[in-house]
Amino acid sequence: MPARLRFALMVAASLVIAGALAVVMLVDAREPARGSGFAGSLRPAIPPQDFTLADQDGRRVSLRDLRGRVVVLTFLYSTCRDTCPLTATQIRGALDDLGHDVPTLAVSVDPANDTQARAQRFLDRRGLVDGRMRFLLGARADLEPVWRAYGIRPQGDGFEHSAYVLLIDRRGRQRVSFPVDRLTPEGLTADIRRLEAER
Repeated sequence: MPARLRFALMVAASLVIAGALAVVMLVDAREPARGSGFAGSLRPAIPPQDFTLADQDGRRVSLRDLRGRVVVLTFLYSTCRDTCPLTATQIRGALDDLGHDVPTLAVSVDPANDTQARAQRFLDRRGLVDGRMRFLLGARADLEPVWRAYGIRPQGDGFEHSAYVLLIDRRGRQRVSFPVDRLTPEGLTADIRRLEAER
């Protein structure tokens, strides 16, 4: 076989192997880490990504102020009719199962339409009042750095926002994520307990 043909076949085989490996890695990244004991997917080591925003009542919320506690973080919009209500309901179920509340933050992905009144109504309808979940609002310029830090695509015309729930550990690090289609109250409760048990 000519050397040029042998070389071309080796390059082609290498590309096929690299492509197959990339597919396997992407699939594995969506699966819970085997043997980790967590129901959600473990996140890579990412330093704390702090932010400060105002909630539905106009009160300031700083992620840094919640250090020492496990935090549930998600990204929602108040006029959503499918994914966001389901996400909020699953989180409420986890908090109910847990038997105590943990700081739970929902960052707006639709600043043009998420008002304080709409955010409060969204929380009321899902039974997440009295501080069970705080809906964080702001101008687009305030929210964009948060979206960037957490890899979120906001709600847009013709496309949906990124939809997942994160658990932030006591040190402020992203530790576990749940794509919304894999989120269950039981899994979220179990992972919150595991993180709370860490010292």
